[in-house]
Amino acid sequence: MTPVAAHRTYTLLGPDGRLCRSGTPGTLGGHRRGRLYGRLDCPSALRAIARGHYTEHRVFFADEATAIAAGYRPCAVCLPDEYARWKTTRESSSASS
Repeated sequence: MTPVAAHRTYTLLGPDGRLCRSGTPGTLGGHRRGRLYGRLDCPSALRAIARGHYTEHRVFFADEATAIAAGYRPCAVCLPDEYARWKTTRESSSASS
């Protein structure tokens, strides 16, 4: 008889900024206070975690669209192209205000 695998649940941040349960782990990590998201292997985040920081404010997202909808911005370290696009969009919208 094959043992039944335990079903694990993960806590992710939804597009409305509220925590939700998921059977699938998040693909991106984020920092609640900094309102930024990035890859799970981001060198900057991993250094902060190794120093004992960051983890109490760590959140996870199912995907990039959810992170953006929740009001988070891309990490400049691990997502430089996405960050550059975000910054350009932000600067052009503030210039037109």
